Amino acid sequence: MLKDDPLVLPTILRDATNSDSALKKFLNGLSGVDKVGVEERVAKLGTRSIKTTAKAEGIELSIRMIDLTTLEGMDTKGKIKSLCAKAKRPDPLDPSVPSVAAVCVYSDLVGIAKENLIGTNIKVAAVATGFPSGRVSLAAKLQDTADAVSQGADEIDMVIDRGAFHEGRYLDIYDQIQAIKHTCGAAHLKVILETGELKTYDNVKKASWIAMLAGADFIKTSTGKVQPAATLPVTLVMLQAIRDFETATHRRIGMKPAGGIKTTKDAMKYLVLLKETLGDNWMNPNMFRFGASSLLNDLLMQRQKMKNGAYSGPDYVTVD
Repeated sequence: MLKDDPLVLPTILRDATNSDSALKKFLNGLSGVDKVGVEERVAKLGTRSIKTTAKAEGIELSIRMIDLTTLEGMDTKGKIKSLCAKAKRPDPLDPSVPSVAAVCVYSDLVGIAKENLIGTNIKVAAVATGFPSGRVSLAAKLQDTADAVSQGADEIDMVIDRGAFHEGRYLDIYDQIQAIKHTCGAAHLKVILETGELKTYDNVKKASWIAMLAGADFIKTSTGKVQPAATLPVTLVMLQAIRDFETATHRRIGMKPAGGIKTTKDAMKYLVLLKETLGDNWMNPNMFRFGASSLLNDLLMQRQKMKNGAYSGPDYVTVD
């Protein structure tokens, strides 16, 4: 069945990837994004009132959807150990707080993360393929991916070549994603579009389709290293592309907004957008993630306030 094999596509979509000209024709034939409509839709959903019970459920779900992330050049083994401890037990004083979905690190630190997450269901995601620029050869991208997988990475977050995209070399991007997907083996592949460098909603839609056609398990907004990173309008465009792709192929693609999502209020807006666009089948950590670091702290503070009626002191949450 289509949903069981990411590389099996209906004939019309498979034919679209047979040549560069065919892929360009297909992508250029996609309907244009209604910029005003998208932004009005996001603004309207952003004003929706969320009742106390729904907010509490949203906070719990948001915690379970987080890819707790550190992607700094000065990351150490000690920092990864601390991050894993927080991923397992976000609030050391409250065992009822759920663990997060994954820990996201550079590929050379995957082994440390795996060691410190033994016995849990928390995934280890590795950024690979020349993150964040993607300006390395395909051979280097494949080797980076293979190294991460060999250390036990459950998920690979790759970046597309935005230069190739702006030059119209869509098939090159498609081919690279397919090659990396093959190298991933059983690991899931999240394809980062770096939407802040794609400039337009139409480009975001095209890049989303390229990634999904090539076998991505998730599409992801950003590396977090470029501004703007995740935004609600861009996320809506990507969610709509996922909806249309599922209609065409019966295959469900996950979504990961990343970068700049820092508050519980932000997270609730993304969950409303997800619910209204894709529905209940995507309202779980297998299909939606937040790429974040500081978001978890705010979720914990808001959770504590709802539970006890007041915020805890400034030392309640750990500093990432």
